Amino acid sequence: MARNTKGVEGASGAVAKAAGGRFQLVRYFSLTSLGLFILVAVALIYFERSQGQFFQQVQQSQNADFKRVQDAFAKQQDTAARRDLIAVHEAGNVNLTRLFANALWERDFAPFVAKAQAISPDACRAIADVQDPKDGKMKQPAEKKACFAELGKAIMALPGFTEINTKVFDAMKKTSVFKIKVFDLRGLTVYSSEHAQIGEDKLTNAGWKGAALEGKPTSEMTFRGKFSAFEGVVENRDLIGSYLPVLTPGTDKIVGVFEVYSDVTRFLNQIKETSAQISKAANDNQAKAEVLAAKNQEEVDASALTTLLIVLGLLVVLFVALFVIVRRADRILVQQEGEREHAQQQMAQSEKMASLGQMVAGVAHQLNTPLAFSHNNVSMAMDVLSSFSTPLQVAGKLAKLVQNTKADSVNLNIAKSRDQIAAIDVDNLDVTMPVEMLGDTLRGIEQMRELVENLRDFTRLDRSKTAQFDLNKGLHNVIYIARSVIPTHIEVIEQFGELPKIECNASQLNQVFLNLINNASQAITAEQGTVTVTTSVEGDRIRVDVADTGTGIEPDVLVHIFDNYYTTKPASEGTGLGLPIARSIVREHGGEITVKTEVGKGSTFTVFLPVALAGTTQAAAPAAALA
Repeated sequence: MARNTKGVEGASGAVAKAAGGRFQLVRYFSLTSLGLFILVAVALIYFERSQGQFFQQVQQSQNADFKRVQDAFAKQQDTAARRDLIAVHEAGNVNLTRLFANALWERDFAPFVAKAQAISPDACRAIADVQDPKDGKMKQPAEKKACFAELGKAIMALPGFTEINTKVFDAMKKTSVFKIKVFDLRGLTVYSSEHAQIGEDKLTNAGWKGAALEGKPTSEMTFRGKFSAFEGVVENRDLIGSYLPVLTPGTDKIVGVFEVYSDVTRFLNQIKETSAQISKAANDNQAKAEVLAAKNQEEVDASALTTLLIVLGLLVVLFVALFVIVRRADRILVQQEGEREHAQQQMAQSEKMASLGQMVAGVAHQLNTPLAFSHNNVSMAMDVLSSFSTPLQVAGKLAKLVQNTKADSVNLNIAKSRDQIAAIDVDNLDVTMPVEMLGDTLRGIEQMRELVENLRDFTRLDRSKTAQFDLNKGLHNVIYIARSVIPTHIEVIEQFGELPKIECNASQLNQVFLNLINNASQAITAEQGTVTVTTSVEGDRIRVDVADTGTGIEPDVLVHIFDNYYTTKPASEGTGLGLPIARSIVREHGGEITVKTEVGKGSTFTVFLPVALAGTTQAAAPAAALA
């Protein structure tokens, strides 16, 4: 369908105001670019610091790994040295045990062990162990310890003990062996260079089990604050204790178990000293690595800072270049906008004049009928009144005669004027017809006065641009004026609800609704049609509907009806500014304009206006059609 999009107000002013003023390109570009520049700078600084921290973490991780490797190596060296020390001393203790067994077992210890086995430990072992309340472990009670101590005294009282003890002390003095203990296969301590330990039960001891039952030597390193040795009580010693099986010479038969304690304090001190040297070397290497890492970190930080400054400098140069380009583009846009507004003003003025011509033609048509009717009536009344000339002249003469002469003279003069009186047509002396003609003329003049009054109310040129306005009255005036240009086969229906007055620019709103009513009438192509204007109040808004029974708006056209310069009319009949400017005027008044349409059934344009308008604009131009 052809939907009119004629201009309603001063196009350039209204469109500019609807757009909220010219877009300040340089300002917004500067603010946006500055914000992005700061954002990028912060991001670069963050990434630079993150990279530095990452490199620092890598350095620290490498140093920590290096330190762990050094510590592990030192610990491994220490462990290996201790392990080798135990192995060496265990081998020496094995050899010592063999020599000791060859020298003393068959002749001295074997008979003595045989005598000791006659003393049974069963009574002592029958005493149950008790749980230690401190650590929860099962331990021998005092009674059981006392029982085994008595057992040891009985063993030391056996014949031959003193001789064996003397031989052992003589053989072990001046050696690295600090203590020797001998267990029989029952797990009973039948001899110890520390006499207080004779009689102790080692049946559950893991070292004794390994040596006595499996024939495997077992050794461990311990530290003793005080220790009873062959040469007396010694302090702060590192010892290697070995459980060694005693074999019958020349056989694999286990006949007993030796427990030998060797002093390895001097060797262990050497190991510790070596470990300390290794640790010191590792610490020195670690310190060098940390110094190197710090130097590398400084170089990385300096390089990152240089890169950051270069990037920031390039960003500044880019910003300046873009700013110059945008400023130049802004000037071009301002110039083009001025040219566009000028062209728009020219088109709006052309449309204004076309609308004015159309309205003037309609108003002239409205005035022509009562003017022609009044002219005819006045002419006819003048003709009728001219026929009253002769009767009036005769009547005048008679009146003078009656007033100035005697009765006889009057009759004589009347007789003389008989022919003139007889010539008067009495039927033409009726004044009813000229009175009716003059009455019709007055009604025609009233019609013209009403038209002029409605035209004045429509333009409201005698009022301020914003004032309290009766929208229903304004719409009535608009419809009255619109009928002058709307074809007679289209009926305009008024369905007005009760509305409060609103503060607005009446001339602007009149032109908005005139545009919508004209558009609605032009959308009707059938022989008959109606345009219905409805007003109502919805909440805090006034609603005005302009509905037509036209052909509706096609979907591809509907999306563009509020676009500037879009029109479906020929170029000579419309500029495409009517609806866009109408919408801008409604928006300036704090309202909105919507449309619902159905192809083949018609369209409804709805204008919503707030009941209480705050600071209604006074900047728009007066009504375009009468500007």
